[in-house]
Amino acid sequence: FGSSRLGFGAFLGHRATDPRAPASRSRRLAAMKLNISNPTTGMQKVVEIDDDKKLLPFFDKRMAAEVSGDTLGDEFKGYVFKIGGGNDKQGFPMKQGILCNHRVRLLFKKGMSCFRERRKGCRKRKSVRGCVVGPDLSVLHLIVVKKGEQEIPGLTDEVRPRRLGPKRASHIRKLFALEKKDDVRKFVVRREVKKTTKAPKIQRLITPNMLQRKRYYKSIIRKRMVLGQKAKEDYHKRVVEYRQEQKEARAAEVAKKKKEKK
Repeated sequence: FGSSRLGFGAFLGHRATDPRAPASRSRRLAAMKLNISNPTTGMQKVVEIDDDKKLLPFFDKRMAAEVSGDTLGDEFKGYVFKIGGGNDKQGFPMKQGILCNHRVRLLFKKGMSCFRERRKGCRKRKSVRGCVVGPDLSVLHLIVVKKGEQEIPGLTDEVRPRRLGPKRASHIRKLFALEKKDDVRKFVVRREVKKTTKAPKIQRLITPNMLQRKRYYKSIIRKRMVLGQKAKEDYHKRVVEYRQEQKEARAAEVAKKKKEKK
């Protein structure tokens, strides 16, 4: 086997690795999927990018940063995207606030992102990816902030109606650009259930019953404050009387002792 130029590896069926040979196309290209969502239309589209040069403006940017999409192609000219997150090639999610472009192991508890509590009070150490974009990502989530010149098929050319609308009163006002005098209950997004429609219960809705309840709770607090003030005054008054009684009793005892000495 010594006469063979490829050596023993070629006999075993392995490909010889020549350092002078050019890198393969699959290794040279870092294929990354861009999951682009458009909140105004409710549409979502996945685009696969094979060229590193197109992705350069996104590298070293943090989550929630706004990046121009001109380098992605002519159809994205004029678009501005906000980085919403992503996953690396092993599937670990990006977490906001971790200022690095690699994985770290953190101790998670209830209320933290990228973690769901299984048992009450349980904490868990998990691996998450930092919030800085890098070439090791397989999927990058982008949100359309500003629309460009051209329409993107499947993203901006059609509108998908929202199945579920907002529940909070302030969010409903914001969605429909309502004023305070407008009735929020008339603008709730209703969903179809068989032959009927259902509407969610509006949260933080100011109603006459809520205002009355608020006045009632305030009156209870006010009464407690008045009773507490009165009890405090009575206490101080009783303390003064007690001290006077103690003083008189002490004076009477001293007078009695003086009288017995005489």
